[in-house]
Amino acid sequence: MKHLISFVITVLIVIVTGALVGGSGTRGEGVPSTGAPMASSNIAASVGGAKIAPGAKLDGPLAVSVLNALPVKGKAPATGYDRNKNFGNGWKDSNGNKCDERQDTLKRDLSAVKYKDAKRCQLVSGTLADAYTGTRIKWKVNSGSVDIDHVVALKNVWISRGQQLSQSQRQSIANDPLNLMASQASANRSKGDANAAEWLPTNKSFRCQYVATQISVKKKYALSVTAAEKNAMKRVLTTCPKQKAAAVTPLKPLAKTPTAPTKKPSATSPKPKQVSPGAYCAKTDKGTKSIGKKNGKSYTCKTSNSDTRLRWL
Repeated sequence: MKHLISFVITVLIVIVTGALVGGSGTRGEGVPSTGAPMASSNIAASVGGAKIAPGAKLDGPLAVSVLNALPVKGKAPATGYDRNKNFGNGWKDSNGNKCDERQDTLKRDLSAVKYKDAKRCQLVSGTLADAYTGTRIKWKVNSGSVDIDHVVALKNVWISRGQQLSQSQRQSIANDPLNLMASQASANRSKGDANAAEWLPTNKSFRCQYVATQISVKKKYALSVTAAEKNAMKRVLTTCPKQKAAAVTPLKPLAKTPTAPTKKPSATSPKPKQVSPGAYCAKTDKGTKSIGKKNGKSYTCKTSNSDTRLRWL
């Protein structure tokens, strides 16, 4: 009996210990086994203790002062807008590092990244602390879970004086790291081409950085804001009056303004008229030269020593 009781106690200890270990939740990154994104109060992903917050650095003047200097205009007609035609087809390598801007943005905004190639250009996986939604996303290539968002949507660029930019300037804004951010795909697609008066990230703690980035992009590329857009940005910035914009140098739009064609001056002088030698000529022809109809000789409209009337002589 003593041995039986000892055996039962041992079995109970094993069962209880296994239950405790199995329920400890040691899957890492706080991600459920389903792989679904998980809300987090601290959305910055970390690598070796260093936090990675998506987006470009904002270390310039106060965002509200930059906003107040932007031109306020209504939306221009979207006539002629064609994303690929107006802004270039596909991602470019703006900084010359032989990696396109999509890959560079993923490298900047994701943590725990893994690469497909030896030159560390093509990413295959990583973790995004999504600023738009406050969720953490385990991303894999071709999963469709992460997009690269244009913070100022390209169609919004077009209707905010972007039509005055040259083709190369529009291609630049489409590939400028300042205007790019890795984000949850569904959040990016719900935004579409909306401005700050029409759409803001659901993660309220990120809204200050979001509108400050838009303000920075619009300043750099000489773009305008609508009155409603400016008011919406100001409301956000009242919650963070010390929020900075990026330090940028505004460019000068280089689009060519169509001009009416000008007539080129004739390369040859007008042909002299043909006249009958000795015939009378008008006062308006006095001093001009002409050609004899039959003989091709040169004649001048003038008077002679014996006649004060003008003739072709």
